[in-house]
Amino acid sequence: MRSARGAALLVVVAVLAAVGFVFLAKDSDDKSAKNDSSKAPAAGKDDKSVQAAPPPAGAVTLIGDGSTSSTGVQPNRMPIEKLKPGETPPQFVVFSWDGVGEDNQKLFSHFRKVAQESNATMTLFLSGIYVLPASQRAQYQGPNKAVGQSDIGFLDANEVRDTIEQLGLAWKDGHEVGTHFNGHFCGPTGGGSWSAADWVKETEQALKFVQTWRTTTGITDLPALPFDYKKELVGGRAPCLEGQKALLEAAPQLGFRYDSSGPGGRQIWPAKANGIWDMPLQSIPFPGHKFEVLSMDYNVMMNQSRTVKGDPSNHAAWEKQAYESFMSGFNRAYSSNRAPLIIGNHFESWNGGIYMKAVERTMRDACAKEGVRCVSFKQLADWLDAQDPAVLAKLQKLNVSEKPDWATFLTPAAPAAPPAVPAQPVPAVPAAVKPGT
Repeated sequence: MRSARGAALLVVVAVLAAVGFVFLAKDSDDKSAKNDSSKAPAAGKDDKSVQAAPPPAGAVTLIGDGSTSSTGVQPNRMPIEKLKPGETPPQFVVFSWDGVGEDNQKLFSHFRKVAQESNATMTLFLSGIYVLPASQRAQYQGPNKAVGQSDIGFLDANEVRDTIEQLGLAWKDGHEVGTHFNGHFCGPTGGGSWSAADWVKETEQALKFVQTWRTTTGITDLPALPFDYKKELVGGRAPCLEGQKALLEAAPQLGFRYDSSGPGGRQIWPAKANGIWDMPLQSIPFPGHKFEVLSMDYNVMMNQSRTVKGDPSNHAAWEKQAYESFMSGFNRAYSSNRAPLIIGNHFESWNGGIYMKAVERTMRDACAKEGVRCVSFKQLADWLDAQDPAVLAKLQKLNVSEKPDWATFLTPAAPAAPPAVPAQPVPAVPAAVKPGT
């Protein structure tokens, strides 16, 4: 049964859609208590730049209760190089997933396979309570919330186990494990009302649940996660894209290097906010309409059916429109300013799973093109940090659809020639003086 709050939200969203644009991604109900992905969401440390030398290859150092470990450099890392003068920038594409749990649909494991086949790495924004058994829910308390309260459901024991297993395999594939925080609270008392201290509290709990899953679950036959989450966790996306201002204030204390919680942006090169990279979802073309749509499955769906169970006779057309929207955003950047394309998704089955099919097709098509790198946010931040600041400044000034002459755009201007020295007149040679005159 739809709650009064949910009904009100759909009315508001429908009004916004009627005027041309559903702007905010609302994704507060990624999963029900049994991880039912037929439901739509309600909308949408340490200094990590300087780390100790990694352990020798093959060495495993267990951390804490053995839930996590240090295993050295992550496999399948993208090589980082500075742009050369006259070089066209890579076309980066970031596929990011909110929530990330492995339920009976097996979409987590499926998209790991798709990414392998597409030469892509992705960002997985983990909801911390997805590795916390429901029997241990009292260990969680969101800011200004009751103990154990969550607006998304806890997974069952088998789903928690499968999620932990997939997280370890995903990291070995080269994917990033970020955070979608925990209870997915939105609205008047949700993340938009939190202070910086509240975001720190919420993030520290998400960190703790990953660091202690062996204790909370009692599972003994899975290997430790192959990464130290305290070092791995360098960014996230706030539920419902709410509360970024306070979250950015908390970012230095959290050790974040980027944030993807902005409520929508243009297809331009990222810039920093409060010292970290601001990488929001983007407005992309929406075929058949004059307005643009946010680059997330939920927003596409809300501009089509406005429900997760729309008329099946429209599914094929909606799937085609979703795919064409993602690819229109890709093609616009690829053929012009080469700004990174940010796509957000959930592991869901809305409207018969058409958005999963559209995203998969986009990944397979876009990542295969020349000059394209499908990467995680962390890898993109690595690349951006490695570039000459003057080069980044020029890229950041490029507008949507603006295409420079790449052969000369990033080529330093040749130094001006020194001013010509005016020719000096040659003095006349006096005639020889004859003796006696």
